[in-house]
Amino acid sequence: MLYVVKTGCQWANLPKDYPPFQSVYYHFRKWCKDGTWETIHRALRYEQRHAKGRPVHPTAAILDSQSVKTTEVGGVRGYDPGKKVKGRKRHILVDTMGQLLTLVVQPANLHDRVGARQVLQRLPPMLKRRLRLIWADGAYRGPLVDWCLTECQTVLQIVSPPNDQPGFRVLPRRWVVERTFAWFGHSRRLSKDYEECMQSSEGMIWLASIQRLLKALTA
Repeated sequence: MLYVVKTGCQWANLPKDYPPFQSVYYHFRKWCKDGTWETIHRALRYEQRHAKGRPVHPTAAILDSQSVKTTEVGGVRGYDPGKKVKGRKRHILVDTMGQLLTLVVQPANLHDRVGARQVLQRLPPMLKRRLRLIWADGAYRGPLVDWCLTECQTVLQIVSPPNDQPGFRVLPRRWVVERTFAWFGHSRRLSKDYEECMQSSEGMIWLASIQRLLKALTA
């Protein structure tokens, strides 16, 4: 599975010295459905935060989305007119180290605020109680700010560039989640959304992040 997410190969093209690809894919799908990937990732994230001298449950996080193209494999998709991308959106919430806390994959035509609500609703209860501040960009302005405060008891702080800013500049806090999206680029399977099922899309993201955490913890 790690070979597939890293190299981007098709399941049927797994090297012959690996188990039959049907068995590998069966277990991948099973663990996508039962939450195994998220459970493994959570344990590794706890270990890394502990190694860095941080509490396992963060009190602050960063929210953002990434629109990616889909392929001829099929499945649910949509068109994001802002990014001019036909495909899906990856909505992610990361801690201040850039590690995934939770994620949702949706058709690209759905607004960021819709994805944000689903992301926050997926937070484990303990993490939801601990989280007090979320940074996000201007796409999340409006009713979502009040919703976060009312439903999650969390402050959603919008980080926008100054009106007089010339050109591009790295913005405080938001660069962390952008770096996480850049880390996705190290896994060729995430260069596009190759999955027919959005649940499998989420599984691939968890798996890529697990691979990166394993490498960091064993370095």
